[in-house]
Amino acid sequence: MLLLGIDIGTSSIKASVVDADTQTFIASAQYPDIEASISSPHAGWAEQDPEMWWNNTIEAIKRVNASGKFDPKEIGAIGIAYQMHGLVMVDKNKKVLRPSIIWCDSRAVEIGSKAFSDIGENICLNHLLNSPGNFTASKLAWVKANEPHIYEQCDKIMLPGDYIAMMLTDAITTSNSGLSEGIFWDFQTNEVSVDVMDYYGFDDDLIPEIKPVFSNHGEVTSEIASLLGIKAGTPVTYKAGDQPNNALSLDVLNPGEIAATAGTSGVVYAVSDQVSYDPKSRINSFAHVNHQLNGDSRIGILLCINGTGILNRWVKENFGENLSYADMNQLATQAPIGSNGLLVMPFGNGAERMLNNRILGASFQNLDFNIHSRNHIFRAAQEGIAFSLQYGFEIMQANGVQPKVIRAGYANMFLSDIFSNALVNVTNTPVELYDTDGAKGAALGAGFGVGFYNSPKEAMSKLTKLKVIEPNTSQVADYQVVYEKWKKILEA
Repeated sequence: MLLLGIDIGTSSIKASVVDADTQTFIASAQYPDIEASISSPHAGWAEQDPEMWWNNTIEAIKRVNASGKFDPKEIGAIGIAYQMHGLVMVDKNKKVLRPSIIWCDSRAVEIGSKAFSDIGENICLNHLLNSPGNFTASKLAWVKANEPHIYEQCDKIMLPGDYIAMMLTDAITTSNSGLSEGIFWDFQTNEVSVDVMDYYGFDDDLIPEIKPVFSNHGEVTSEIASLLGIKAGTPVTYKAGDQPNNALSLDVLNPGEIAATAGTSGVVYAVSDQVSYDPKSRINSFAHVNHQLNGDSRIGILLCINGTGILNRWVKENFGENLSYADMNQLATQAPIGSNGLLVMPFGNGAERMLNNRILGASFQNLDFNIHSRNHIFRAAQEGIAFSLQYGFEIMQANGVQPKVIRAGYANMFLSDIFSNALVNVTNTPVELYDTDGAKGAALGAGFGVGFYNSPKEAMSKLTKLKVIEPNTSQVADYQVVYEKWKKILEA
C-alpha cells in the first residue's frame, strides 16, 4: 500500500508518498518554491487565505505525482498535518467567510486573558489545562465581537487541517486533540467545554463532528480524485496539528520522550501521562495523538517560540539576499561563539506565550558597527533562537519535564550545525536527528488510521537515526556564559 502525507505549513505545503511496507519515502514535493506570505493588515495580526492552502495542496500533490515514481491510484490512505491554532470559518455552503486567523496572530490576547479571569483560573487550568489565551476559541470570540456579520453566517469552524480534509472529502470533522489545541476541550468531562462555549456565547452547532485522531475522516470525492489522479473513495484516516504530528513522526509517544522542531516557529514538545498544566500557562498542554479518553493519558506539553525560522528568513532577506542558507551557515562559522557580544532577541512574530503573551519584538543588542559584520549577525540570530528555547526549557524543567535527549527531524534549522550545536550545548542535552518530517509522519499516521499498522509505534518502527550531536564540555561552559548575558537582557 502507498500512503500520502500532506503537511499544511505556514510557509509551504509538502506532500510525500510513503511505501507502507518499508516505511520509506518514495517521492516528496512542496509548493510554492518561495515561502508563502502572511498578511498583517494591522499590527499584531497574522492571516492566510485557506483557499491559498488548498490551491498549494493541489500543486504539491500534482508535483509529487509527476515524479513518475509511483502510481497515484495505489494510494490507500491520506494523512494531514497542519499549522496549529488557526481559525477557519465556513458557511452552510462550505465557503470560506474570511481569511484564517493563524497561530501567530495576537489580536485575541486580551479577550483570552479576560476569559481566564472571568471563568476562573482554577477552572481553566484544571479543565482546559491552559488559559484560553490567544488560541482558536478566543480568536472566534474576536470575530463574534468585531465582525458579527461574519459570525452570523458561520456554520462550522475548523482548524487548517480540517479545512483541507473537507476540500478533499466534502466532510467536516475534528478530534479531541484538535479541539484541545483550540482550548475547546474539557479534560475532566472529556467533552467540549461547557464553560468556554457558554462564556463566549458560542453555538454548539459550530463544532464539527468529533472523531478519533486515527479514524475515517471522510473519503475523497470523485471530482477531487479526478483532479488529483487518485482513486475516488480514498480515505483521510489521520489529522493532527504539526507539533503532535512531529512527535508521532519521531516515535515520541510515551511519557518522558521529547521532540523538537525549528521551522517558522521553534517548538519543544514533551509527552506526559499526567493531566497537568503550567500555573502561568507559559507552556501549554494538549491531547497528544494517542491520548485515550477512557484509558492512558498522553498529554503533549508544548513550548513554542514564534520567531525562529522566520527570524532566520528575515536575516537572509535583509543581509544575505543572494546567499543560500548553507552559505549563511558557512559564513556564521567565521564568527566565534557569542558573536563578539552581539545578542539577538528573536521575538518579532507576535505575542509569545512563554513570555506571558507579551509582544516583546525582536532586537539586536550590543551591535557595534566597528567589529560586527553580517557573519556575526548570521551566527547571533541562530544563537538567539537556541537561547530562547533554553529559556523555555527552564520553564519546562520547573514543571517536571527532565529532558535526557531531544529527537528532531533532520530538516529546517536542524540542517545548520551552528544552530544544532548551540542548542545542544546551551541545553546540555544530546540531540538525535532522524530521516523524517511532518509529511512522512502524516502518511504513516494514516497507515495506522486505515488499519495497516496495529499501533502508532509500529507505524514508526523503521525510523532511521541519521546522527547524534553530543554536548561538548568546553562549549557548554562558553554557551552558558553567553546565555546568562542574553537572559539578563531578556529579564531586565
